[in-house]
Amino acid sequence: MTYRAPIDDILLALNHGAGMQAALAAGHYGDYDSEITEQVLQEAGRFASDVLAPLNRVGDEHGIKLEHGKVTTAPGWPDAYQRWIAAGWNAVSGPEAFGGQGLPLAINAVCTEIWAASNAAFGLCPLLTLSAIEALDAHGSDELKRVYLEKLVSGEWTGTMLLTEPQAGSDVGALRSRAERAGDGSYRIHGTKIFITYGDHDMTDNIVHFVLARLPDAPPGTKGISLFLIPKFLVNADGSLGKRNDIHPSGVEHKLGMHASPTCTMTMGDHGGAVGYLVGEENRGMLCMFTMMNQARLGVGLEGVGIADRAYQEALTFAQERKQGRAPGTKGDKSDPIIVHPDVKRMLMQMRALTAAARTICYSTAVALDIAGRSTDPKVKAAAAARGALLTPIAKAFSTDVGNEVATLGVQVHGGMGFIEETGAAQHMRDARITSIYEGTNGIQAIDLVTRKLGVNGGASVWALLDELALIVKDVEASNDPAFGTTGVKLRDALASLERTSRWLQEHLASAPNEALAGATPYLRLFGSTLGGCALAAEALAARDADGGERYVTLARFFAENISVQAGALERTVIDSADCVTAADAVLLA
Repeated sequence: MTYRAPIDDILLALNHGAGMQAALAAGHYGDYDSEITEQVLQEAGRFASDVLAPLNRVGDEHGIKLEHGKVTTAPGWPDAYQRWIAAGWNAVSGPEAFGGQGLPLAINAVCTEIWAASNAAFGLCPLLTLSAIEALDAHGSDELKRVYLEKLVSGEWTGTMLLTEPQAGSDVGALRSRAERAGDGSYRIHGTKIFITYGDHDMTDNIVHFVLARLPDAPPGTKGISLFLIPKFLVNADGSLGKRNDIHPSGVEHKLGMHASPTCTMTMGDHGGAVGYLVGEENRGMLCMFTMMNQARLGVGLEGVGIADRAYQEALTFAQERKQGRAPGTKGDKSDPIIVHPDVKRMLMQMRALTAAARTICYSTAVALDIAGRSTDPKVKAAAAARGALLTPIAKAFSTDVGNEVATLGVQVHGGMGFIEETGAAQHMRDARITSIYEGTNGIQAIDLVTRKLGVNGGASVWALLDELALIVKDVEASNDPAFGTTGVKLRDALASLERTSRWLQEHLASAPNEALAGATPYLRLFGSTLGGCALAAEALAARDADGGERYVTLARFFAENISVQAGALERTVIDSADCVTAADAVLLA
């Protein structure tokens, strides 16, 4: 099936659910011409449909190969990547001073979803390059920017993130890669990193690695980590490529999904040490790396949205074409398309509703980050930065959980054919699985939400967001539109559960941290489903008077009455089940 970017849904989510239209009206986007938004997204959709989507199955079947220290990607991929950079897609939100288009992050966020929907494994490469651009632009020296940033912005060179080591997965502070100062101001890096996405490939002639390592006199833990830029090929004074650096892929992983994305073991220092250049200050690498990671976490959330949308589109088409059984209440021997059956309708509605909610949460995160970076009002910038920080773990975890759930439902809609690789439904389920693991597992995102984001400034960002959501619920109730059904009531109940749970967690985090952490994951789900339900209601209010607007009201109602309605159970899970979680050793260690 050919992928089609759902531009109408995207624009509604971006402008009304995520608030970009209001931000434009308030002047937060400066002189950005919003009229080009639809044009950019239409072109992105065409490129995705014509170039990337046809390679999705090819990449899954062929995978990648490591031979003689070089990684080869699937047939057609290097050519597609060159077409990608020639069309300027890598430079969408890049800084204009280094050849970027300077478009809002929110526009690039939409593009990221489109790339992931059409070909998730391909989209991973520019996703990481964007993170590298952000880190280098924010923390790099003028000299490093001069040499590397323009090439990264254009996509002529790609970027990677080297964090994980065999003995140090999520515990970054336990890394052992070591850095030694050289006499010329550079460093020599030794060590091994695992699970490195696009650590090596044949789509570009240079790769710029961002590597965490520890200096000999560094303090222990994360406070003693520095960030280094290590190019695959050293760069000569005239900008040409020099000799191969002492970093190479020593292995590739054989994975459940994302077969076309090289996941490498990278070894540094077999021949004296990889030449690296300090990014930021010594022993402050985590600050720099978090710039990369936060950008990547939003990108991974958008991967979840993209994969979910692709799975939904294919399941919908299959359900419209596959004939089996008869519609309830009909007689005769003629079979009907399976979409007539209520249970299939329920699955498809759940797929679309979850996807739409996750989409708007991710876009809202991008808009907040845009305002934080673009507004000239210090108070507005601070509030937007806090909103972006609050939403980032929700965008990453909720959206990737949604990607997994929707892809699984897609297999179910296909029935037995979904278990067969030829339909493509299984690939989406396999590809989606990693998204809830990398860039910080979803459990870590939930811990981050509860321990770091919930209590900032007494929870000011949380209460401000809940106040905004309450206004949406008030507008739904004031509309007196019977098409909304019990949407207003269900969302108001969900908001009340979210507020009570938030206050309970704040109170217990200091006095009983294990009890608070036991409820972190259901709390994030409660937050995401409540936020998503209100966002869809806002979109429905904005669209209901337009042609076809009734479908958005129906979608918002379905979400509120089938998903947000679970808020009360999630509240009780957080508050009432902490004791049984903390007492689990009686079972687990018996």
